[in-house]
Amino acid sequence: MLVTKSQSSLVRISSYRQKNEHHLIGIMSGTSLDGIDAVLIYLCTDSHGGITSFTIEGNSYLAYTQEFKDVLLALCTPNTARIDALVYGHSALAEWYAASVEQLLKQTNRTADSIDALCLHGQTVWHAPLPHEYPGPNGRLIQARGTLQIGSAPLLHERTGIPVIHDFRSRDMAAGGEGAPLTPIVDAIFFRHTERGRIVQNIGGIANATVIPAGIGKGGVYAFDTGPGNMIIDELVKRFTCGELRYDKDGQLSAKGHEDKGIIELCMEDPYFARTPPKSTGREVYGVEFASRFAERCRLAGLSEADTLATATAFTAESIVRAYEDFIFPQVSIHDVIVGGGGALNLTLMGMIRERLPKGISLKTTADYGIPVNTREAVAFAILGHEALMGHAANMPSVTGATHEVILGCITL
Repeated sequence: MLVTKSQSSLVRISSYRQKNEHHLIGIMSGTSLDGIDAVLIYLCTDSHGGITSFTIEGNSYLAYTQEFKDVLLALCTPNTARIDALVYGHSALAEWYAASVEQLLKQTNRTADSIDALCLHGQTVWHAPLPHEYPGPNGRLIQARGTLQIGSAPLLHERTGIPVIHDFRSRDMAAGGEGAPLTPIVDAIFFRHTERGRIVQNIGGIANATVIPAGIGKGGVYAFDTGPGNMIIDELVKRFTCGELRYDKDGQLSAKGHEDKGIIELCMEDPYFARTPPKSTGREVYGVEFASRFAERCRLAGLSEADTLATATAFTAESIVRAYEDFIFPQVSIHDVIVGGGGALNLTLMGMIRERLPKGISLKTTADYGIPVNTREAVAFAILGHEALMGHAANMPSVTGATHEVILGCITL
């Protein structure tokens, strides 16, 4: 495939800090389990590795087949997950990542040798930021927490010949953080404004908000997961169409229904929403089981499928804006909400968010600032990979709850 022997990975990495121009590929497959976003970025840096300019040279998307998506979904669901399937899936996913890299290199007319590193988030199958007690040495109990992103970095390196930076979340969790969100430091680089306070809202499977007060520097930035994004909507669409559709394109299906405010309020009683940031969540909370309970609640209330989808979409919108009201607006003056992720393409969801926002706050997408909505997180992990290669700490303890700053990621050479 792409593997080359003309330049060793070790030489490539050891010379990275001596250069002022860098090419990195960020690879992201999110909790929506729809496919892989890969983006090639070109960075210029100063003598300390600080980014002075940034260009997206190309991006590509490789959709999972329904069969492979079902495999991944089973790995994220406790009553269907099997350890042997997890092991095989870990390797199989790396082949998908390699194919996404090959696709991007062909599109951009690049060779593997021209890329400094692949920056791989991996596919989250389980995220457990809250402690669980386990027996430990000397009769004491261990407070265990963790997160698992699959996709074999060694196999990806073998297929491409490119160094791989991966496992970004674990180091922050080892330092006492939640391991998420990790992108706020990048959001601050791209979207900080001297006079306008901003929220950068990602809506993937899970939704998360980065709060960027007006001013310079990264001070005052904080972030947290607001709750479900597209995850519940996608699961309901899949059920109602018997798998024919995987998501609500442009929000067309939910636009045909009417939201049930009573059910939304019941859902907002979920204890996650009352937790004070820093906090994070995932498919283990708002996955298949939650969607099943939601669908049953709507059925018992006599809602049609269209009304159920409208209610699920409104639940996401309500949880996002309620998070602003509870944890952002009382502390920071906000002028703009900038949305990225697949949810930014759901016109019904965007309309519901706009309806709930106070007047005077603009609602835009990352595309309005030159970053396609589906590439923001892939770009962010490419930047985090750069920070790792420079030896720079890249987590934000004020965001994740970590006790100190740490360098994120491991490197496979």
